[in-house]
Amino acid sequence: MHGWAGDRRGWDPWIAAFAARGWSWQSGERGYGQLPPAMPSWQLGEQGQSGGRRVLLVHSLGLHLVPPALLAEAEAVVLLASFGRFVPEAAAGRRQRQALAAMAAQLRGETAKTMLLNFYKMAADPEPVDPTTMGIGDQPLAPAGLQRLGADLKLLELCTGLPAAFPSQVPTLIVEAGRDQIVAPQSQQLLRQALPAADLLRLGQSGHCLYGTPLVPMLLSWIEGLK
Repeated sequence: MHGWAGDRRGWDPWIAAFAARGWSWQSGERGYGQLPPAMPSWQLGEQGQSGGRRVLLVHSLGLHLVPPALLAEAEAVVLLASFGRFVPEAAAGRRQRQALAAMAAQLRGETAKTMLLNFYKMAADPEPVDPTTMGIGDQPLAPAGLQRLGADLKLLELCTGLPAAFPSQVPTLIVEAGRDQIVAPQSQQLLRQALPAADLLRLGQSGHCLYGTPLVPMLLSWIEGLK
């Protein structure tokens, strides 16, 4: 599941890598842009296959967008630049609260597109990625999509811990971005503390979008090593 302001196209490199191993793949879609909202299920893969280990991959807010029943039935979880609590408590979270309020106001005005492009730049940094190729930056902003973006901004503020349905007993991999400008270091620390048995992969020079690293083969190796 993609994160805030993303869409399922960001998973294209993963889909190809999974297909090369004969693994099935399904992508969740929140429907911020022109793609309709959709959510996968564990019953059947995209090619009608069943069985195998149920591995859930989520990026950032994606952990909190997955339906509880789908999350609870995962048999392994990969958390990419994710969090339980997004806004740190008390004064430590002032910057995040102010940023969310400003973004919400811009979504309701004429500068929504500009705000999204600035967000993509921060998420991609330090990689020089064209923000119009990320998420919904290349698509018109429809009223329904803007409404979902606004609702999920509020959700970011309300996320104070792991979802209740999180399967804490299953193998979990936390992938941290060392230069993440979206998820605060305090939120990264809280996630590690909430999941002390999880494996940790810290990519010190990566930004929130985890570009510029051989992430896909590293994650495939972790999945293949599951017992």
